[in-house]
Amino acid sequence: MFTGIITNTGKVTKTGENQLSIDSGLSEDLNIGDSISVNGICLTVIDVNDRTFSVDYISETKEKTNISKLQLNDPVNLELPATPSSLLSGHIVQGHVDTTAEVKDIVSTGNQKTFVFELSDNLSKYMVDKGSITINGVSLTLISVVDRQFSVGVIPHTYDATSFNRLNIGEIVNIEVDVLAKYVEKLTKENNG
Repeated sequence: MFTGIITNTGKVTKTGENQLSIDSGLSEDLNIGDSISVNGICLTVIDVNDRTFSVDYISETKEKTNISKLQLNDPVNLELPATPSSLLSGHIVQGHVDTTAEVKDIVSTGNQKTFVFELSDNLSKYMVDKGSITINGVSLTLISVVDRQFSVGVIPHTYDATSFNRLNIGEIVNIEVDVLAKYVEKLTKENNG
């Protein structure tokens, strides 16, 4: 489990068939077999070497996320798993990406940047205004949800501390909807069925 509070960013140093290597400041905290969130995707560390670590991914991950679009030197958001003593500063994040979305607009207003996204799959039924969403591993609050489009506001700290400062219109991001909404839906269906 993760919280969506990004502790580090890394840089892609190697891409391959279903494998990725990342340069980060986290390598000394990692062991082979550990879980790590890379742009919101829960992956398993398969190698650690100096400042870099490597992960494998499967075809399901390739189909549901933006991982195969990553190129050398691309920035990625990183988070180590929550522990029993971790503060739940964001929200419950599984690292199980549901779909992707495209950046449609970026608007600067005062100290905030508002990002507008459009979902590739219509999962907006799991989103509510002022609810939680995970975008490339970052826990954010939804401003508005209209059909397949939604917006979030990003404060300067989050913008500077994550890969949001490198996002451009047209780019694809990973989306994990709030898992609690999915459980409520399932329980409601079962109780009414």
